[in-house]
Amino acid sequence: MTIDSSRRAALVGFGSLAVGAGALATGPSRADTTKPIIPPGARELSELMERLRTTPRRRDFKTVPMILEHPDFWDDEALREIIAYSGTRKQVWDNTNVAGPWLNLMRNSINAQIFSFGHKDFLAVSATHGTAHLALFDQPMWDKYELAALAGAKFKTNTLIVPKPVPAAFTENEDPKSVFGPDGDTIPALQQRGVVFMACHNAIWEVTAKLAAAGKNPDHASHEAVAAELTNHLIDGVVLTPGIVATIPELQQVGFHYAA
Repeated sequence: MTIDSSRRAALVGFGSLAVGAGALATGPSRADTTKPIIPPGARELSELMERLRTTPRRRDFKTVPMILEHPDFWDDEALREIIAYSGTRKQVWDNTNVAGPWLNLMRNSINAQIFSFGHKDFLAVSATHGTAHLALFDQPMWDKYELAALAGAKFKTNTLIVPKPVPAAFTENEDPKSVFGPDGDTIPALQQRGVVFMACHNAIWEVTAKLAAAGKNPDHASHEAVAAELTNHLIDGVVLTPGIVATIPELQQVGFHYAA
């Protein structure tokens, strides 16, 4: 992929997101379709969620390179908001197994931080890669590229992005059938509660390689084009990073506690 010299000059450091309005998709980029489930008085978390809700994501890629060298290829502005989060309690989860208990563990952590320890502004971040990353693609990509074959026998469709109609009032926190119980183990429910799901460009590139090896390329597109299409179909609210393994230390450096 080529980048013209004027655009290259505009990209100054990690803090830049120099993309024009035409490069910002209004499609799968924001989690603003559901009401947040945030503890009363959680000012820092509420403000972060609002900033992330209104921070644009670029989802109009035609091709993407193997290694991202410029901030306009990932969600730089949203990532910087997370890194700058002012809350004192924050945790980054290294999630790699789509069939594992990763959503359950994050839910339990949030519950204990909020209801047991009283840390209303607790922020949980999912550093998502491995097969867990498959859950961050929308159902059309699962259908087109038969991603269930990579996810394993437990998944015929991407059930983790399907919300359940369960009670969400904080007075229902002891109800196991509420969003605070196992029925809250969905990505939309956790996003409503303030969990940020981070995507990994490297994981997208590797998924694309697996699809090519399996002959799952109905458009006969290039590796760069298929990776771009998958990127464009990340679910609402996801924050794309240039690479999760490299992003985790950035979060640890500013006080995020690591959990696997």
